[in-house]
Amino acid sequence: MTTELLFQTTHEQLHLPSGLTRACLSARTARDHKARDILVLDLRGKHPLYDFFVIATGTSRRQIHTLAEEIDAALRQVGDHRDGIEGYQASKWIVQDYGDILIHVFDPDTRDYYKIEELWDDAPRIDWEREGE
Repeated sequence: MTTELLFQTTHEQLHLPSGLTRACLSARTARDHKARDILVLDLRGKHPLYDFFVIATGTSRRQIHTLAEEIDAALRQVGDHRDGIEGYQASKWIVQDYGDILIHVFDPDTRDYYKIEELWDDAPRIDWEREGE
């Protein structure tokens, strides 16, 4: 069994909401905690590992931590689990891996420096306020 099929089967067995639904839930959770410039990128067919990127900006170390923690709590409530997290201590760019979704929470300077959304400029933007509910 391929890793992709195993992952898909595992998520189906857990009866998780779709990746789109969980990505939009993450974006709405970020909005509810005052994140700025929130984007959900649809990477299906464009990235070998992830279907969606959620990108948000926090204005302080404390807010960036809160965004990461609250997004994780929201996803755990629907049965998801975080496979990994990086950058929590430095708090300039926290990346959370949920298997098919990658959550990026930046401080403003780091987001401007890396311009990650420009790297995926051809990826469709999801209207996360309407989709995935």
